[in-house]
Amino acid sequence: MSISLLLEMAVSADPDRVAVVSETTRYTTAELNALADAGAGVIEETGAASVAYVGMGGDMLPLLLFSAARSGRPFAPLNYRLSGQALRELIERLPQPLVVVDKEYRDILGDIDSGGMSDAVMDSATFCARAQTATPVVQWPDPDDVAVVLFTSGTTSKPKAVELTHNNLTSYVTQTVEFGSADPSDAALICVPPYHIAGVGAALSNLYAGRKAVYLRRFSASEWIRLVNTEAVTTATVVPTMLERIVSELEARPTPLATLRNLAYGGSKVALPLVRRALDLLPEVGFVNAYGLTETSSTVAVLTPEDHRTAYASSKEAVRKRLGSVGRAVPGIEAVIRDDEGRVLQAGQPGELYVRGEQVSGKYTGIGSVLDAEGWFPTRDLALLDEDGYLFIVGRSDDTIIRGGENIAPAEIEDVLVEHPEVREVAVVGAPDPEWGQIIVACVVPAPGASPDPEALREYVRQQLRGSRTPDRIVFRSELPTTPTGKVLRRELVCDIDALQTANAEGAQ
Repeated sequence: MSISLLLEMAVSADPDRVAVVSETTRYTTAELNALADAGAGVIEETGAASVAYVGMGGDMLPLLLFSAARSGRPFAPLNYRLSGQALRELIERLPQPLVVVDKEYRDILGDIDSGGMSDAVMDSATFCARAQTATPVVQWPDPDDVAVVLFTSGTTSKPKAVELTHNNLTSYVTQTVEFGSADPSDAALICVPPYHIAGVGAALSNLYAGRKAVYLRRFSASEWIRLVNTEAVTTATVVPTMLERIVSELEARPTPLATLRNLAYGGSKVALPLVRRALDLLPEVGFVNAYGLTETSSTVAVLTPEDHRTAYASSKEAVRKRLGSVGRAVPGIEAVIRDDEGRVLQAGQPGELYVRGEQVSGKYTGIGSVLDAEGWFPTRDLALLDEDGYLFIVGRSDDTIIRGGENIAPAEIEDVLVEHPEVREVAVVGAPDPEWGQIIVACVVPAPGASPDPEALREYVRQQLRGSRTPDRIVFRSELPTTPTGKVLRRELVCDIDALQTANAEGAQ
């Protein structure tokens, strides 16, 4: 199935339903469908072989997503926060692209090689204007054609171009969402970046469910709360940094969210104290923890609202722990944990997470597929499954600290330290050391008004974990460097620590 068909089905079900809201723009399903056909005509006129987008999304995301699909071209939303040079390097890796760019980023983008095209770069307003008069084009791509190309964040290496086919994306949508299942009044608030798989997944799944998609292009907690109430939002998706700001805003200025029924969070790990604060603050809201990767076309495991409530209220330690899990695999997904030799591990044993299913791509431009002979994708996430199939993400294999020959997962220490009342956030990294190979450094953001004692924090860890897990150093920071989806940039932390150590060594000479 092509993603084009998802829009066709939405129009057939209810052509007059409001499908997209973005600031002053409102499209019904029929209007979005007509614009996508005409947008495909605009793409056809340029002779482009692919479509790139540099901008903050909003209505442009579903419009370009479906216009590209209707023209039979792959669509690549790019990280607008990158430098002009970094953006141009990504664009050069796409086949003869038409680059659609929001006006705020046109100057940053700079000059783009036209490759002989009449229009290599087009601002978003021009694309929309031309789509009003262009001759519609409708192609129905093969399900195995590439629909979307997303670049990985490149936090540890050069960004890879992940290829998601129409079949990957529609498999995810049709296996996790029931067509037309939303109530007529349902509305979803979307504020995740357009270049993130969650943004693409939200555009497709909400349309398929029959839910109005309300876009917040520039996130602020106060504006998010305002939109929930003015647009009668019933469900929303946020990344951890957004959730923390929303909770803090509601704690400071209590505001009823009468229509909100479900709030999903994901994109990176969420500290348990924040989850508990959110549950206490919004007891009528169903919280969902969604785990997925770019290569898996979005979510592969979900901790449901009922899971949250059961784990939070339980007196059984094994059940309570599930509040820190990402739930169980969604329909159509298989998950196993393997050791370094590729052997499948039993429940409770940590190893590397492998997943399999139609929504899993595992294919990169210029590299090809990394799926094994049986279709399993190596996520490079360290994880374990409990006896009831709940999945716990321990960390990334790249993040493992090797201290004196012992492998240490940072998450094990982070989960302890973040529970200290004087700690707001923490990230644990390994820093080079001539004696141990690496030492454990905990980068701590203190709780507001707190001035924790480093030795007290080390002792707090020592009392709960064996001595080899005790941080060798505690470093205090005002904030942790993160990606827009909340992933901690550990490489930046290590570089900062290295620079500090070098400065201290030079000062001692």
